[in-house]
Amino acid sequence: MKILVPGNVPFDSAPVLDDPDDVVATYVMRDEIPAEHLDAEVLVTWASPGRVLEDAARRLTHLRWVQTLSAGPDAALAAGFSPDVVISSGRGLHDATVAEHTLALVLATVRRLDRSFAAQREHVWDRGLGKEQASAEAGPTFTLDGARVTVWGFGSIAARLAPLLAALGAEVTGVASSRGERHGFPVVTRDDLPQVLPRTDVLVSLLPSTEATHHALDAETLALLPPHARFVNVGRGATVDEAALVAALTEGRLAGAALDVTETEPLPPGSPLWDAPNVIITPHVAGGRPQRAQEFLTAQVRAWKSGGAGALRNVVER
Repeated sequence: MKILVPGNVPFDSAPVLDDPDDVVATYVMRDEIPAEHLDAEVLVTWASPGRVLEDAARRLTHLRWVQTLSAGPDAALAAGFSPDVVISSGRGLHDATVAEHTLALVLATVRRLDRSFAAQREHVWDRGLGKEQASAEAGPTFTLDGARVTVWGFGSIAARLAPLLAALGAEVTGVASSRGERHGFPVVTRDDLPQVLPRTDVLVSLLPSTEATHHALDAETLALLPPHARFVNVGRGATVDEAALVAALTEGRLAGAALDVTETEPLPPGSPLWDAPNVIITPHVAGGRPQRAQEFLTAQVRAWKSGGAGALRNVVER
């Protein structure tokens, strides 16, 4: 069995290759798979461009399993791999870093760090910021202490994020496919948003990109939020109607947004998001390197060799 692994992901093949005919070969993440590796049965991917994955789907005719190290499998699903090829995601490998970055963006927009950074570039001491924080009316919107935070997409990343928000005094509500309690927090469904969003101070999206979530945050949904609310997206850009978001920000119907993802990446220079008021943009860096990738891959390969697809973690339904 030949396993292809990106060269920038550490993977010690010794613990998992019990058969002398098994081979682990590396490839360059952003280059097409070399001809000598077209006989591979397993492909491990991490942040490869769509063209590389689409090429692999066409040319790797012996492929049986694709393991992506990204939390979301949308790129692998869009590549056109045969239905017979098993796809599993790297869900769990980015929970800690994405939770950290999400918390950073929430705090940055709530504490108006974008405004302070802009003043710093102009060598201006923004006295008005302190006055607003001290005011009875605006002051409560500058803190997570007592804030109502809604996290849409309440999976493993939210399980790391929610306690961090709660530790700072936030009242956290999750939104998922079914109601109940998860990780000690109340969870509602999308049908409950008309009741939940009008009471929300910060809306965090951790939604994956699927047909069901495309432009889930549209003009109608944005209109449910109060004008002082702030939106943070660390899920996928395709879940947001960006024209509606820009309109809400420009017209003062939404106080601010912090985005790590956009529908088109890199974000085009002409996108109105760049200049929309009170927006913070980071270049899809929340996840960073997958954490403990070697341990995860070792366990996955062992599982595949012992029990096939049924023994794998994070298999994606297609």
